[in-house]
Amino acid sequence: MSEDDVAELRQSTEEFSVSLSDIDSLQERIKLLQEEISARVQEQNNRSLFVLSIFTVLALPVNMIAGLFGMNVGGIPLAQDQSGFWIVVSLVASLTLGIGWWAFRKRDD
Repeated sequence: MSEDDVAELRQSTEEFSVSLSDIDSLQERIKLLQEEISARVQEQNNRSLFVLSIFTVLALPVNMIAGLFGMNVGGIPLAQDQSGFWIVVSLVASLTLGIGWWAFRKRDD
């Protein structure tokens, strides 16, 4: 090999090494960007699930009372009592409030 060929080969090797280094740095940057995008998407999903959970919890007492209105079978507890319906409604409401208070108390701790 001539001296010029060796010099040209060394120059090509250096350029190739620089290109590999650039590719490595680009790969690291791409990984960081992918992690950031994934974190943002996950945060948005968590917010959506939180809102959905809040609406579900808020609708729970209404659904329970609607279920009480829909009962048309015999043998319902307190059906013969004149204020039986309101007793059941107050039990459901107090139970719901108690569970809500307990859940939010535990969340703050």
